[in-house]
Amino acid sequence: MPRRGTRAILFYSQHILTGKLGLNRMSLLIASNLSKVYGGDEIFSGISVEVPYKARIAIVGPNGAGKTTLISLLLGHDLPTEGVVSLAKGTRMAFLPQRPEMAGNHTLWDEQMKAFEGLRQMEIELGVLAQQMADPDTHDQATQAYAKLQEKFEHEGGYTFDTRAKMVLTGVGFGETDYGTPLTQLSGGQKTRAMLARLLLEAPDILVLDEPTNHLDIQAVEWLENFLQTFSGSVIVVSHDRYFIDHFANAVWEMDFGRIETYRGNYTHYLQQREERRERLQKEYEAQQAFVSKEMDYIRKHMGSRWTAQAKGRLKKLNTLKKRGKLHAHGALERQNMRLKMQTENRSGDIVLRTKGLAVGYPDDPVPLFSVPEMTLWRGETAAIIGPNGAGKSTFLKTIIGQLNPKDGTATIGASVKVGYFAQAHELLNPNNTLIDEITSVKPMPQSEARHYLGAFMFSNDDVFRQVSTLSGGERGRVALAKLSLQGANLLLLDEPTNHLDIDSQEILQSVLEDYDGTILLVSHDRYLISQLATQIWAVGNRNGELEVFDGTYEEYVTARNQRLLQENTPKESPKAQQKATPAVQRKSGLNSYQLKKRIEALEKQIEKLEGEKERVLTAIDTATQSGKVDDVGALGQRYGVLEADLSVLLEDWATLSEEL
Repeated sequence: MPRRGTRAILFYSQHILTGKLGLNRMSLLIASNLSKVYGGDEIFSGISVEVPYKARIAIVGPNGAGKTTLISLLLGHDLPTEGVVSLAKGTRMAFLPQRPEMAGNHTLWDEQMKAFEGLRQMEIELGVLAQQMADPDTHDQATQAYAKLQEKFEHEGGYTFDTRAKMVLTGVGFGETDYGTPLTQLSGGQKTRAMLARLLLEAPDILVLDEPTNHLDIQAVEWLENFLQTFSGSVIVVSHDRYFIDHFANAVWEMDFGRIETYRGNYTHYLQQREERRERLQKEYEAQQAFVSKEMDYIRKHMGSRWTAQAKGRLKKLNTLKKRGKLHAHGALERQNMRLKMQTENRSGDIVLRTKGLAVGYPDDPVPLFSVPEMTLWRGETAAIIGPNGAGKSTFLKTIIGQLNPKDGTATIGASVKVGYFAQAHELLNPNNTLIDEITSVKPMPQSEARHYLGAFMFSNDDVFRQVSTLSGGERGRVALAKLSLQGANLLLLDEPTNHLDIDSQEILQSVLEDYDGTILLVSHDRYLISQLATQIWAVGNRNGELEVFDGTYEEYVTARNQRLLQENTPKESPKAQQKATPAVQRKSGLNSYQLKKRIEALEKQIEKLEGEKERVLTAIDTATQSGKVDDVGALGQRYGVLEADLSVLLEDWATLSEEL
């Protein structure tokens, strides 16, 4: 970490995350008594929340609860039916929607540079002033203007924005070869990542993200978690990613039943507090109902007797409590949830899957995506296949079930194994079928039975006659799970089964899979699900082009991976020998951690020295200006420019090596 005495480094480390300094600790946004009505339907009412400085807020709740509507009100994109949203003066907000629209023929790099339009304009103005400083007629005025603008340019990160853009683009999964790609050639997921990168570079006071992890692989999500932990603004995220919420949030807003409940802490804390709250509400409701029942018994018994006055008094008291909302109409509300069961019809053999010399790839591509070591998957195991997007995880599953031929070798299914396959894109669903058609194609049954079965997956009334093509992603996922649960498979191949599912449905699916007595092969970016289920981790996308098999849980895999990375960066020479090394500073330095620390310390000393000299030159410029020594001002201005250029190079080197460390 930089030392406190190095002002330039401290400034850089803060600015690279925020783009500004000096935010106070007050609440940046306050929403009071918000309600929203669409076409006579009330989405929610009486919602009051605030966004403190440095907040890390996750908004959770079922689909249709009003999360996106609330975000629109907080951003000012829509107006509440009642209530008010107040924003602290000067507070800037930025928003990443689920499906960002990015237009234009400019490149990915040009899009990122939009975050620095003010700095780039200052850069142009500094160039003009530098030319004017060479003209004796405009020298004095230009020198003063240059010094003032240059200080502002430095303060706002003008000498580091290229480096920051590269760091953020790398973090969200882009390489330098992508910088020149026109936006029109980016996929939907790439556009989401491109817009996320630009918003992070804009460094607003409040960053609002709607499902930001949908198009990120695990490595990119881990990077985003680390970034948000050190981001100096406040963050509001709508997310169904439980592991992500666990690692970034310090507050959870739960939306449901037209209202909002706030909880302190991350996802794990939210679960604990939610359960405690529901138990408390239920006990309060039961105690209240017992009190009301006792009072009504007294009223009925004594109304019309000599104790009528007391009975009327008690009835009046109950009515008053009811009018004031002191009597709850129900206990803890329970939302409708998917009722999923997953059972095997028959026991498989002990060996479920065996590979030999297997190479996975596309038919028209001469080079395989990756090779698979000779391995055996045993009955009862859950193997999670992880890796970056495009590494071939889905292709691997299709190779196992025979939809694709292997490039080489074999993948053999064991004896008595019945495979159930959940496809990520739900291509096994017929878009022209109704929901009843899809269910009865797996298991013929009367329409009444099919309707009852679909009701367990939250499809009711005429929903069962809808065509698959009209369903949302989450609805298609529930239909695919409904079909899967009818098959009685003892080997489940699940390709991103939690995509588009709300948190409650994810929890239900996880619980069902935990109780499943068959074997599971799981492709997923859902680290929470992986951490709860996996007994093995199969990692693809490694540098050696071979699937890595790790026998253990996800947490054990991450620990082992981090230890391996640490060992790879541990110096093999003695510290004394390392001190003699003088490697050149470059983007991919090849330095081990000890060498990096030494080089960074040396850079910090050089930066501190230049900062001190800059301060002395500025003082000299002020003195010379007041004394009317024009020639001295010019020479000092040139010296200041040289120092700025040298400092810019050192800061960029420091940032590059610090990021690598």
